[in-house]
Amino acid sequence: MASMWSIAREMAEKAPPERNRWIDFLRALSIMAVVIGHWLVAAPYIDASGEVQGGHLLGIIPWTQWLTWGFQVMPIFFLVGGFSNGVSWAAQVRDGGRYSDWFASRVQRLINPVFPVLLAWAVFAFFGTQLGLERDVVSMATQLALIPVWFLAVYLLVTALVPLTWRAWQRFGWASFGALVLAAIAVDWLTLAQGVPYVNWLNFLFVWVSIHQLGYAWQQGRSHGLAAMALFLVGLATLFALTVFGPYPVAMIGVPGAELTNSMPPTIALLALGVMQAGLVILLQKSGRRMLESPKIWTATVLLNGMIMSVYLWHLTAFVLVMVAAWMLGGIGLHADPGSAGWWLARPIWFALYIAVLLPLVALFSRWERGFGPARDGRPVPQWRLVTGLLLICLGLAMTAAISIASPLGWTGVRIWVVALPFVGAALVGFGPVYRMVKKA
Repeated sequence: MASMWSIAREMAEKAPPERNRWIDFLRALSIMAVVIGHWLVAAPYIDASGEVQGGHLLGIIPWTQWLTWGFQVMPIFFLVGGFSNGVSWAAQVRDGGRYSDWFASRVQRLINPVFPVLLAWAVFAFFGTQLGLERDVVSMATQLALIPVWFLAVYLLVTALVPLTWRAWQRFGWASFGALVLAAIAVDWLTLAQGVPYVNWLNFLFVWVSIHQLGYAWQQGRSHGLAAMALFLVGLATLFALTVFGPYPVAMIGVPGAELTNSMPPTIALLALGVMQAGLVILLQKSGRRMLESPKIWTATVLLNGMIMSVYLWHLTAFVLVMVAAWMLGGIGLHADPGSAGWWLARPIWFALYIAVLLPLVALFSRWERGFGPARDGRPVPQWRLVTGLLLICLGLAMTAAISIASPLGWTGVRIWVVALPFVGAALVGFGPVYRMVKKA
């Protein structure tokens, strides 16, 4: 750990003075909030009959649903993504670079860390099936551990659209954001008032791209001061109106048994939350950047950003491993009712266990975030390969989260086609070890 800190400190010292360190801090903070939120909201316990119940804190204690206004920070990740993508794409255009090179580099940073966790759980599903474990148990554990990959599928799609969304921002400015907001409102109206099926899935793009547009506004200095205050106040007022007085639930993530969820797919309530959060973090930017002048805080931010995808992708694996160990030890620690005083007092102990299991996983697999650069021979990747590769990657990640890579049928116990899709897509995009393996084959 000391060597990792030393490397991070060296990198921190080399950061150019004009770098907006607040963006890096927010990226790390948003992922850590997601990790803590997941560890807190999942509340399995053993009931009086001795059966393990998959408790969900938001369903057991309704008042905790308000906490999701702080823990649902995916909008911040898309906001800082818009800021960073705006900077890098503008530089790419200025230098006459190719879209294929730019997009492949962005994909690599997101998809490379997925490969080891995907393969690890495919191996678990295979050997668990061969050893006679109940397929429902294998599927539940696998799906729970791999839920985080859904976000990457959406973020990759939003990133792929950067040349279009950036051009729209350059030409229309705030109108490009407003048009997406109106589209999201129309989708919710069609869904809730007219009962049109499946149209709500379009809000995966309309909601998240609109937040991404706010990142462009921030990057170009068009959302500071009064604009940031307006975003915060309008977002907060709209969020209250939609949830307290309107038809939308207070929880910004799904609650078991609820008729409507704000996140799957996203609604305009989640969009309002994102607007509020955008205004807040922009308002806090000056004080945040002053805080990050501290060498220790900035070094810690650099360290976490260097392993951020590994933390995100493996944190539920650590959770599952700890839960399995507790169950195998006779259900130790699982007899307290979620929400009881004993349950809350035990949270620090459980969190310490999760971290103890997560750290070795991160240390082992975080190198996948750094290496394996583009393996092409300098020629641009054809457009059809970029599009096909992107769609295959996103489809594979979406299916991994939606239906699990574990199969209820077949002798392998693995949906091999789901596991294969991201690898094939990565090979088509043409980067990293996957591309090299395919070429050798």
